[in-house]
Parts: sequence; structure tokens; C-alpha cells
Amino acid sequence: MTNSGKQSGVFNAGHDLAAFGLTDLKAVYWNYSAPQLYEESIARKESRIAKGGALVVETGQHTGRSAADKFVVRTPQTEDTIWWDNNKAMTPEAFDLLKADMIAHAKGKELFVQDLYGGADPQNRIASRIVTEYAWHSLFIRNLLIRPEVAELAGYEPDMMIIDLPSFKADPAKYGCRSETVIACDLVNRVVLIGGTSYAGEMKKSVFTALNYSLPDSGVMPMHCSANLGDENDSAVFFGLSGTGKTTLSADASRTLIGDDEHGWGPDGIFNFEGGCYAKTIRLSQEAEPEIYATTQRFGTVLENVILDEQRVPDFDDGSLTENTRCAYPLDFIPNASATGRAPHPKNIIMLTADAFGVLPPISRLTPAQAMFHFLSGYTAKVAGTEKGVTEPEATFSTCFGAPFMPRHPSEYGDLLRSLIAKHDVTCWLVNTGWTGGAYGVGSRMPIKATRKLLSEALNGNLKKATFRTDASFGFEVPIAVDEVDDKILDPRETWADKEAYDAQAAKLVGMFRENFVKFEAHVDSEVLAAASIQQAAAE
Repeated sequence: MTNSGKQSGVFNAGHDLAAFGLTDLKAVYWNYSAPQLYEESIARKESRIAKGGALVVETGQHTGRSAADKFVVRTPQTEDTIWWDNNKAMTPEAFDLLKADMIAHAKGKELFVQDLYGGADPQNRIASRIVTEYAWHSLFIRNLLIRPEVAELAGYEPDMMIIDLPSFKADPAKYGCRSETVIACDLVNRVVLIGGTSYAGEMKKSVFTALNYSLPDSGVMPMHCSANLGDENDSAVFFGLSGTGKTTLSADASRTLIGDDEHGWGPDGIFNFEGGCYAKTIRLSQEAEPEIYATTQRFGTVLENVILDEQRVPDFDDGSLTENTRCAYPLDFIPNASATGRAPHPKNIIMLTADAFGVLPPISRLTPAQAMFHFLSGYTAKVAGTEKGVTEPEATFSTCFGAPFMPRHPSEYGDLLRSLIAKHDVTCWLVNTGWTGGAYGVGSRMPIKATRKLLSEALNGNLKKATFRTDASFGFEVPIAVDEVDDKILDPRETWADKEAYDAQAAKLVGMFRENFVKFEAHVDSEVLAAASIQQAAAE
């Protein structure tokens, strides 16, 4: 045995951790199952068990991703491929020093290893070996990535290594990082080092970042999206930032869930990057989201930063630790989930936004050029009270609906998406799950019943037969009438008591779109510029 100490579980003895430099470990627990990881986590006092059986954990000071502490190694090979305006650079020398110090920090520790896959398509997946300090982190990533069959583990060869040691505190002066927290990514050699944070989502997003870097070279589009499949073999893709309904709307009992967060679109169709879901639970209710709620009541699910009452019952209305409470569970916890994680080319693409300005219609049809415009814009809005200092609606533009995970320039992803939309004749829709009848604080949240009905009509093809008007502010097409949906809600201006206030708010949002898009103008063609110029004319 190369590593000293105890080694347990199913693993390939010919490819242990010594090749990476991890030696003199007290114990290594390989590919432990959920029951084993429960036992280890409880024994280490990392977690508690909720009524129903979920494992409940707290992540400490980091209750979300530390985007400002993420770095990419800058080398001649990455110099011209990485979007450096969006990615902080780390020198190879600093990365090597960080790696050596983290390996030294691990000596004498007990570590957990999971051998997993990022990607349900065997031709485009990354074999990801995840080494963690916490047992619950091992369960989390086991839930979130794709688990090989036991027979596959004997010949498992990792393409990527992630070392996650929350107890390691980085030295900014030594490694050129920002704080004691660091997420350092060597995308060429596929090594990620995570230290100083207990937030487990950093691991899954590191695999996503690696796939975002590698797949475009093969003509495969990596997407921050959910996806589902209808009875007619009609798949749909849902883009959207956090809080827009990406997970909720894709978990439709009438359709098969492919995945809730990350997918690829290649020559054979779409495929899930993950084997699980990571759903927000703040104000989760059994009535509104029964499929997701049911996962929180069973053994194997990880509840992150969720408050328990005296009877160990989760209180999903309590955001005292964070509004970003989460549950992480295997995909097969959803009754109608896909067993393969794969589906044909999509017939519809849905771009979700939660417009707190109350300006956007509940659904709009986009041309391919408009779709690229909105994809590159990646718009949603924060509302007052969600963050310190936010006192009125605040626009958020995260290009490609996932800027923190985009190592390449957005135009590469935009061009790839647009070519796939054209090749496969995909219909694109912009859906507003935000506010109607006024901005946040005056209007009300878009009724989820109306959103679900409009989506259903879009996905089954009926909405394409509707009569459309052209929106005066944004230039996209909006249906005039849809059965079982109040006609008034389809025209946002008509829902406002003060029509002049609506016009001013619409002009304000159009101006924000235009200001944000200036940085992309040199990277898009005349059709996309024309789609943007419609908004420019409206603003003027």
C-alpha cells in the first residue's frame, strides 16, 4: 500500500493518491456509500440528522461561492484562450507552491475520495477524482456528480483531481491570492485546489469550469441550464441565474427531468454534466414544489444551512444563516428523472429572468439574433432587502447566464449556441418569473400558475400558433392571448396603474441593457447588433 494508514472502500490500488504526492495519510476512505459517509460525518460531529433522514450541515462563514477568490493558472497555453477580464490569474509558480503546501497540510489526516464522472456522454465526460477533508463533502459530491458502476471503479483513470481542504488557510502574500480562501484551477492539467471554505458548491462548479474550458474545442456547447424531456421526445433547455426558477420549472411532473443545472449540447443531443440536483430551499413548500420538497424528507439528501426546530423538522422559512439554503440529492430522488441523463436536440430554449422592474412580459418569442443578445446579456434583477445596501430593484447581467464559470470569452459560447439553434431549428423564448403590475414593492410576483401554463403552451407547440405583437421597448414578439391566462398580464404596461411610470421604467431598463452590451459589440455580427439597436431606438 502506497499511502500509510488505513485504506477502505472500493478503489483501484494501482492508482492511489501517492502519484499526486498525497502520502503519510492517517486513513483514506475510497468511494464510501451514503450510509458509510453518514456514519463518518456524524462521528466527526460535522452534521446532524433531520426528521425524515436528511443530513444537515452548516458551512460557516461561506454560505455561497467565493467568486473573488477563484483563480486560473496563466500559462502560454491558456494566454489566448482564457477570458482574463473575467478570470483572475495565478502564476504556475504560485500554484505549484500552493499545491505543495496543501499536500503537506494533508499529512496525517483522514481523507475521503470519490471517483466520479462529470458528463453523462462517455465521449465528452471528465473522470473526476474528488479528495475531501470532510465526510459530508464526499457525500455531497457523490450526490452531485455521476457515480460509476462498482465494476467500473477497478479500471477508473482520473482525468481531473480536486483537493478540498477547508482547514487549509491560504497566505495571500505567498500565493498571490486575495484572502485565506482560495479556489485555484489549473485547467490544462485539470487540477483544482480548494482551501479555506466549507461551501461544497465550489467542487461541483470547478468541474463545470473545466468542462466549460475543454468542450468548445470539440464543438460541444457547455450550458448553465436545466433540461427536461416531453412525451414526444421533445427536450427543452432552461437558462437562468439563481432565483429565476430554473430548478423549479424544469422539475415538471409531466416531463422527464434530465438535470437541473449543467448540461452539454453536442452532435448527439444534450447531456447532463451531473448525477444530482442542488436546489434552493428557502421558503420551499410541499404545495408549490412537491418533487423537490419530497427529496428533503429522505435519507441521502444533504441539507445545507437549513434550520431545524426542536423536533429536528426543517424550517425552510428560516433564512437566519443565509437565504442561500440548499438541498443536494441524487437525480433519481426525483420520480420522473432520466436514467441516462441524455436527450435529443432541444426543440425549445427558455431563457428565464426575474425582472424586479416589472417591465418584461411573462413570455416573449426571440429570433436567433435576439436569443444571442439575451444569452450574452444574461439579465435578471436583485430585489430590495436581499443584500445589504440594495434598496430598489438592481439589474444583474451575468453573461451566458453563468459568468463566474466562463473561462472563455462569452462570444465563443454565444456563437456556438447560435449555430446550434440554427442547425436544429430551435424556438427560443424569454420568460419573466419576476414582477407584474409594478416594480418590486408595488407590483406582485408573476403568478406561477400563469408561468407554468405559458411554458406548457410553448413546449407543446401551441404557443407558436398564437397571434403576436411586437414589444415597443424590446422588439421581441409577445402573444396577445393565451387560453387560461389573463390577457392583461401579457401586456405589462396594462398591468401598471401609472402608465407613464411604466414607460419611464421600461426606458431605464432598456438603457441598462444597452450599456451592458457595449462590451460585446465588437464580437457580434450585424444581425445581433440590429437586435440590440432596436433597444437603442426605444431608449432614445
